[in-house]
Amino acid sequence: MAVTLIGTRLAEEGHEFVYQGEAPACEGCPYRNQCLNLTEGVRYEITAVRDSSTLDCGVHDNGVTAVDVEPTTVEANVPSTGAYAGSNAQLEGSCPHTDCPSHPYCEPMGVTFDESYQITDVIGEPPHDFCMLDRNLTLVELDPDA
Repeated sequence: MAVTLIGTRLAEEGHEFVYQGEAPACEGCPYRNQCLNLTEGVRYEITAVRDSSTLDCGVHDNGVTAVDVEPTTVEANVPSTGAYAGSNAQLEGSCPHTDCPSHPYCEPMGVTFDESYQITDVIGEPPHDFCMLDRNLTLVELDPDA
């Protein structure tokens, strides 16, 4: 578990986000060490919102507040062949069909195309009726840290 600062509008238990790193407005901020303490590109889940005061922030218009976060799994579509809990999988690759209901799972935030990730759970059929790229996919949970 880590403690970090997040925009008050986003500070809700269960909210997930991918840490994007430092913004230009962070330069010179007195709270940099409390805000910029996560790993860039990792998906986190807020596990608790701390009872603390709101601090001014150059990035978040309503300020920031303290939260507890943990790295979390990522739901993704992977090739169906060999897609079982405990196995490793890679994403198929980018997809230009952004209107497809599976697009967020084919290009999920928090994982990259060139890396292999461990499957923690098989969810089942992806949300699309058929893949416009003729890919045979299964919806799974990936553990980016395994």
